[in-house]
Amino acid sequence: MATRTDAPTRREQILKEAARLFAERGFHGVGVDEIGAAVGISGPGLYRHFAGKDAMLAELLVGISGQLLTGARRRVAEAEGNSPDRDAGAVLDSLIEGHIDFALDDRPLITLHDRELDRLRDSDRKLVRQLQRQYVELWVEIVREVYPGLAEPTARSAVHSVFGLLNSTPHLGRPGSLPGRGATAELLHRMARGAFEAAGTD
Repeated sequence: MATRTDAPTRREQILKEAARLFAERGFHGVGVDEIGAAVGISGPGLYRHFAGKDAMLAELLVGISGQLLTGARRRVAEAEGNSPDRDAGAVLDSLIEGHIDFALDDRPLITLHDRELDRLRDSDRKLVRQLQRQYVELWVEIVREVYPGLAEPTARSAVHSVFGLLNSTPHLGRPGSLPGRGATAELLHRMARGAFEAAGTD
């Protein structure tokens, strides 16, 4: 999701490779030495950055939940800053675009969340859930602005359904088999908007 262009830090490199390996082979199927080899350092050298694999997993899953929420809040704030009467439809489109960026660029984290969330400590898992609830409620507010007749429980169900749609990217095949990032993003955006339109139709 990030738009930064500077080189990733060693810590970020470790997390990226850990996410890829965990998603490919499962948390218990990957050793510290393998993660170290993927970034060109010894396995024990990883302990200068992380206490262990559990700490990497927690930072990955808590981190992406926080990034999604922060990014969504920024998009809403930018819309409010540009106009005293925000265009809720444009805000919704912006939220969809942000989530699509995540779904296309961070596919291993989706797999990781689905498979490994229960491996987190209770406190970390609760934090992930708390961040996710805030993210959902932000979307629900915008969706109900776009579709005023939509009851809150229905709007919440629609948001969760759209997340399921967008987060299906790990199952779309290998990146090279997709029609291209731009075309895939456009397709996902149309489908997400179509789902909300269907939910908002009386």
